[in-house]
Amino acid sequence: MAKAKEKYSKELLLDIYEVMNEIRRFEETALKFFNENKLRGSVHLCLGQEAVSAAVIGLMRDEDYITSTHRGHGHGIAKSRDLKSAFAELMGKETGFCHGRGGSMHICDLSKGNLGANAIVGGGLPIATGGAFAQKYRGTDNMTVSFFGDGASNQGTFHEAINMAAIWKLPVVFVCENNRYGLTTPYQTTTAVEDIADRAVGYAIPGYAIDGNDVLAILDTFAKCQERARKGEGPSLIECKTYRWKGHWTGDPEVYRTREEVASWVAKDPIPRFRAYLIENGYATDKDLDEIEERAAKDVAEAAQFALDSPEPDPAHVMDGMYVEGGFPL
Repeated sequence: MAKAKEKYSKELLLDIYEVMNEIRRFEETALKFFNENKLRGSVHLCLGQEAVSAAVIGLMRDEDYITSTHRGHGHGIAKSRDLKSAFAELMGKETGFCHGRGGSMHICDLSKGNLGANAIVGGGLPIATGGAFAQKYRGTDNMTVSFFGDGASNQGTFHEAINMAAIWKLPVVFVCENNRYGLTTPYQTTTAVEDIADRAVGYAIPGYAIDGNDVLAILDTFAKCQERARKGEGPSLIECKTYRWKGHWTGDPEVYRTREEVASWVAKDPIPRFRAYLIENGYATDKDLDEIEERAAKDVAEAAQFALDSPEPDPAHVMDGMYVEGGFPL
């Protein structure tokens, strides 16, 4: 990792480390709760991918927008910093972000600029382009990030959204979390290019393929793209090469990859890698980072208990949010 002393504050880097640990403990607890039948439906975990969410969103403002994916817990946690509402939503409780109506794949928090996770592969890309258009139309210097996976890069929405953003020079950064598999299919068997970032050439925008487990590489690359977006110079495409430690969903038998492959990527865990960087470069001591990890674990445990204790939605309000005011009732 390159040194960051002249670019990023100690507070930012330690906050990113804390967010990474919050996401890790959240996902581990979500898997535990799924196995105990305490969650509604399946969940798609981002264990191993924590660096992308924490680093990218660490440089963003509350007023900036994101769009997320079916593997979006990390994005939502990093943007909102509300573990309680996140757990409650996974459990279908009234105190969740969407009052229990969205679940794992549809977390949304407009108050912090999260325009929503999307169960449709590639579904968030055009929404991000629309959000960026609104920001430009209003004359702000706010910007949007669209998170998506390698599988989404082969959807029509990918090309349509980037093309429109490029033509109109919209303030959006498209961040591909290439975890090497689209559901159970290796991306090399469905994608003609080695680097998805190479597709940026077709739209005359910058494209970067980087190590998605390297916090500093993500910060440096996203900072350039974010500055370009805020200046009105248009979109960029970043491909973060990373890996999901678990299967596509919580019931995935994972017969399409070897245990050796998984182990090789677990050995590239972004959290201890960033921890070593922080210590070696004088940002924190072992004790400092132990305290951050303990606080993250405590906060996740408290959030989980809050969700367990929260009420179920009232059936009398099942139609709330289905229609705009003045719309046609059933």
